[in-house]
Order: sequence, then C-alpha cells, then structure tokens
Amino acid sequence: MTETTPIHPESAGGDDVLDAVLIGGGIMSATLGALLSTLAPDWSIALFERLGEPAAESSHPWNNAGTGHSGLCELNYMPDPRDGSKAAGIAEQFGLSRRFWSALARRGELDPATFVTATPHVTVVFGDNDIAYLRQRYATLRDQPAFADMEYTEDRAVIAEWAPLLVRGRADGEAMAATRHTAGTDVDFGALTRSLLSTMSAAGNAVRLHREITGLARGKDGLWTVRGRDLDSGRRFRVRTRFVFVGAGGYALRLLQRAGLPEVRGYGVFPLGAQFLRTDNPDVVAEHHAKVYSRAALGAPPMSVPHLDRREVDGSASLLFGPYATFSTRLLRHGKLTDLFTTLRPHNIVPLVAAGLQNLDLVRFLVTELLASRRRKFAQLQRFYPTADPGDWELIQAGQRAQLVKPDRRRGGVLEFGTELVTGADGTVAGLLGASPGASIAPSIMRDLLERCFPERRYEWSPLLAELLPEAGPVSAAR
Repeated sequence: MTETTPIHPESAGGDDVLDAVLIGGGIMSATLGALLSTLAPDWSIALFERLGEPAAESSHPWNNAGTGHSGLCELNYMPDPRDGSKAAGIAEQFGLSRRFWSALARRGELDPATFVTATPHVTVVFGDNDIAYLRQRYATLRDQPAFADMEYTEDRAVIAEWAPLLVRGRADGEAMAATRHTAGTDVDFGALTRSLLSTMSAAGNAVRLHREITGLARGKDGLWTVRGRDLDSGRRFRVRTRFVFVGAGGYALRLLQRAGLPEVRGYGVFPLGAQFLRTDNPDVVAEHHAKVYSRAALGAPPMSVPHLDRREVDGSASLLFGPYATFSTRLLRHGKLTDLFTTLRPHNIVPLVAAGLQNLDLVRFLVTELLASRRRKFAQLQRFYPTADPGDWELIQAGQRAQLVKPDRRRGGVLEFGTELVTGADGTVAGLLGASPGASIAPSIMRDLLERCFPERRYEWSPLLAELLPEAGPVSAAR
C-alpha cells in the first residue's frame, strides 16, 4: 500500500489540531479509520504505523490462522458444553463483522472476495470423554439460530467426506466424533486491513508509515500531543489532536502507561508467540477444504487449541497446523527483547507475580513446548493427519501476542485471554489490549468505542451507523 499524504501534521509544528490520531496500522485502527472517515467526512484523521507497511504484525495473514472466529468450531469458547453463551456471543459479533463488510461492499468500498473465502468449520475429538463433551456441545448449540445448520457425526465415513486427511491411515478401533458448519470462513486480515485503509485514505485522511510514536501527553486545554519519530529521516515530530486511539498491539499498554492513563494502573502483559507447520504441496492441499479444531492439551492457553487449517492468501492455497507456543520478551514480532521490561511498573509487579503463580500449568506447558523437538511437534500433526509426510511441511514463525494481566483485589492479579477496550474517563483516548478473537470482532469493538468516546454524536451518526453496523441482516456480499 502506498503511503498517503493529504494531511501534513509533521510540518504543522503542533499548531494545527487533528480530529483523531490512530496509532498502529493493523485491523483495529483500519476498522476505526474506515468508520470515522465515513461517519465524519469533514474530520481530519491521521494514522501512524511504525513499520514500512500496514498489517505487518498480528494482522498479517501468516501471523495468524485466518479463522473467522464465530464460535462454530473453537472449543475454547465453550469449556462447559452445557453453556453456549460465549460461543453465541462470538457468533453474533462475527456476524456483525460480516454485515459491516457487506455494507462497505454495497458502497463500493470493499470487495469481500479479496479477503473472505468460504471454508467449512469442523471440530474433531478422539476418545470417549471428548466425544461425550462434543455430543453435549452440539445438543446445547443446535437450537440456536447461528448454529442451526451444524452437523454432528460419529461415523468415520462421514468424517472422511468432510475432511479426508483426518481419517486416512487412522487405526480402525479409534473412536472419533466431529461437527461441521459449512458457513465458516477463512479471512485474510492483511488484505482486509489494506482495503479498509484505502477507504480511509480515499476520504482524504493520512496513512503515515515508518512513523514510530514515542509518547502521548494531554495538555491543560484538553488536547493530546502525540510525539514520534520519522524512521526514514530520524526527524522528530509532534501533532495535536482531540482524540487518540492506540491500536499498537503489544506496544499499546506501554503507550497508555506513558500517557498516564489511570485506567491501566496495575495492568501488565504476558507475551506469547506461536509457530505453525505449513505445507504448500498442492496434492495435500487439494484434499483438505476446512478448518479443523480440536481440544487443547492440559495446561495449554486457550489460543493454543490445535487446528489444521486451509488458508487462502494472495490467490494461493496452503495448509497450516498448530499453533506451537513460543516465548519471547518481545511484545511484537518486529519488536525488541527489552519490550516486556519497559512495561514494568511498581504497581503492576504484584499482579504479574500473582498471575504467574496461579498459572503454573501454563508455565510448565510453555517449557514443554519450548523444549519440544521437531519430531515431537510433527507427532501432534499426525494426531490429526496420521499419514502426514515430514518432507511436505516447514515450521514458520507466526505473530506475537501480549496477553493482558489485570489487578484483582482477591487474587492479586489475573491473566486474561481475550480482548479489552480501555477508554479514558473523558472519552478522548482509547486503547486495545489483549488478543484473540480481536481481529474477527473488530467492528463490534469499534462500535463499543464509538458509544463510549463519542456519545454526543450518537443521534447525528445513528442513521449511518445503522446502515454500516446493522443489528441483523444479510451477509451475502461477504461470502
């Protein structure tokens, strides 16, 4: 994507005031940028990204599995098979995403065919206990509208029709069960991000690359001063703005801390990375047309649910299997080893230690994953695909996630596996912390942001918001 230049805040000497500054060039800032550019076409908005291209961190298609998270196959959203509330909530939020993309498509601003591919979502389990779990999960969900078309089977011949690689070469006596929903999707969030940023720039707003934001400060006049550095020239700059959104992934907490935001006092982060096995062998890829999820190992974090996925990126199909957890003190894949330590404060040490002591199973799991040989990692793939050939697969590094640690009066601190929107008391600053299922539900998160940060615009924006973010409606344009 070419950098846009209709606004020149660096040369403004800090005297011009922008209506909004968005920090980070991923799916979250892009979604908000597209929304604000449509709702407030007279606003001046600038987005700053540290790297030389947008969507180069968690939104990059090879830094995530591309699952349109909708609760159809992800068992981590339903640990109790009798309680489908969270899975249903995720399904509704992703439904809103698809309706948003459809609305932009009708306006001629997006082509969903460039980033959404219809891909059935399948869940597979093995053994009597997990089969009983999946049977109950299916019974709980099947009466809900979002899951009404879900299929369940314990017949290996049917599973072989859904996903042949799961059955080929498997021992005859091994019990297994599966569910399938054909309305699942594979999403290239990198392509989507670039499309949304094009919508933003087409409205006359700026997308600035190679700009690293180093600090935020609010003045007595209520305006924010955003300071940064042009990484090409080394020149420092500052801009003033009425509103700031920090969508900088793992760097978001650090920037909000520097801004002195009291709402993040006591917050910390726990970085987790991931690797995947990937194959581009066309003979193997041609036999797998689904995203297949199963249950996570004991002690594994929720986002480590193993899955074998078909991916569609830049017109080419591949298969991914993983993830395999990794650990680094970097908070972004293109970050520094010192990143984690820059977020440490006296007020978040106790929550971090307390969260660590409460998650010793996770620590043991991470150590086991870090020490695992390639042969052992490949054996996990063969649990899904028994006849997999090691020569077809390569190990690739995926994105880095900064899981949120929050203070807790009773437990000292808790580790959160989710996404949290943090807003300042006056609504002039907001930031996004945490990870999955963030990208899939970005429009839902940004609707929440608009309600919290711009309540005075509610009636003015309401008619257009109802068009862009409808409560219910067709999603045929995003198939």
